[in-house]
Amino acid sequence: MRVKNTTQRFELFVRDLQESFWGDFQGRTQEVLKKLLESDAEQQMADYLGLKWHERAQPAERVDYRNGFYQRDYLTPLGTIRLRIPRTRQRSFLPRWIGRLERRAPEVAELMRQAFLRGISTRQVGKVVAVLTGESVSAQTVSKLTRVLDQAVQAFHHRWLGDDWAYLVLDGVWLKVRRAFGPQRVLLLVAYGIRRNGQRELLAFTRAKGESQAGWEGLLNDLWQRGLCGQHLQLVITDGCPGLARALETVYPRVRHQRCWVHKMRNILEKAKRRDEKQVKAEAQKIYLATNGAAARRAFERFRFRWRSRYPAMVRQLERDLPDLLHFFTFPQHLWRKLRTTNVIERCFVEVRRRTRPMVVFTNVESVDRIIYAIFSRFNEDWKNRTLELFTQAA
Repeated sequence: MRVKNTTQRFELFVRDLQESFWGDFQGRTQEVLKKLLESDAEQQMADYLGLKWHERAQPAERVDYRNGFYQRDYLTPLGTIRLRIPRTRQRSFLPRWIGRLERRAPEVAELMRQAFLRGISTRQVGKVVAVLTGESVSAQTVSKLTRVLDQAVQAFHHRWLGDDWAYLVLDGVWLKVRRAFGPQRVLLLVAYGIRRNGQRELLAFTRAKGESQAGWEGLLNDLWQRGLCGQHLQLVITDGCPGLARALETVYPRVRHQRCWVHKMRNILEKAKRRDEKQVKAEAQKIYLATNGAAARRAFERFRFRWRSRYPAMVRQLERDLPDLLHFFTFPQHLWRKLRTTNVIERCFVEVRRRTRPMVVFTNVESVDRIIYAIFSRFNEDWKNRTLELFTQAA
């Protein structure tokens, strides 16, 4: 027991020593920075007047008259500093490192933007800044600072993509936007690309009212104009949206189209009665878990023979979609699991929903673009040195 008490007293001593040292260090550094900035402002005024403090000049030679000072708070990485800004009757003199309307150091503003890009909400960014600087920053202030990302968003939408993409995954995600007449749902159409060497990237996104052929053609034509002409494109994977399928026939007619088996299984089970769900699921899974394309077609024949009398519409629909559901069998076997679903892009949507859920609704469509760009940029940055190993083996 004595040892434990001694250890606790030592830990408290170390903690108090650290707090007293760093607190004193930060306070002294703030004071030095304050004096440096105020001295620069005073020197600017002296140069402007041509007079040092207490010096006098003839009325005919005088440029202006001193007029005291005003106080201004300036947020720095060391905390908030209250500066005395000297002024004359005609102008004031800010330190050269501070802009006229600038209320915080560029390092603090960059910290907020980088925190936002790393996936922290605007409200939480303000709390992070408060921990580091001792000054609370509102979510509205953080949101204003992130508006400088608009140029980066435009650059993302217009950057050159090249034509070395082997696989393209397309899907959409719904978000809410606050409008004058109330919240409204907005659909984001997203393109995800994979190269033959396993490099991946979220290529593009665009807003749309629905998954119509026109909406998807807009995104696909944008990819085409930015260099993705499909010369090396081997497979496009989608959730089976009819409008998207028609758009692919228009823009990339020679590229094979793989429909997602997860979405297809969901459609099949929606039509099955509860008592049949387990057996229908097991027999439908045998189709895509077959050892090759021929075995998959035989599995479908058995499925059709078993269920066509009870669920004729469901079986006919599966038969129509079967060619687009089996394209993955033409690729190396170790890629089958990756190529038969849209799971790679769905995982990205999980992060999108996680980031946007605390926001409830977006105030405008520009804020949608900023937050989606922030999420996608973080993904793309993380993926630069992390390739998909399965695709690397196939290269």
